[in-house]
Amino acid sequence: MKTAELIAANDFCVYHNVEYTFITSLHEAGLVEVTVINEIVFIPQTELQKLEKLVSLYELDINVAGIEAISHLLDRVEKLQEDVRYLKNRLSLYE
Repeated sequence: MKTAELIAANDFCVYHNVEYTFITSLHEAGLVEVTVINEIVFIPQTELQKLEKLVSLYELDINVAGIEAISHLLDRVEKLQEDVRYLKNRLSLYE
């Protein structure tokens, strides 16, 4: 992975005014993937959108366990919406 596609976790924390431990807690919970290069933690650009959503939940004073539960439920809702779209498309074939 190119370093241009990575953002230093410290820079992200300063920009969003969150503690570094928040990023490590999310990583330990399996919610965010990080890359370590020369003992510096980086966040891939592909994770930024998800991480910014999680930061907005954190700003609402929701703890990491709550964020984990909400993230899981949102993933399930998204999967169900995809299933509904698929079934609607299949149904339209028979109309």
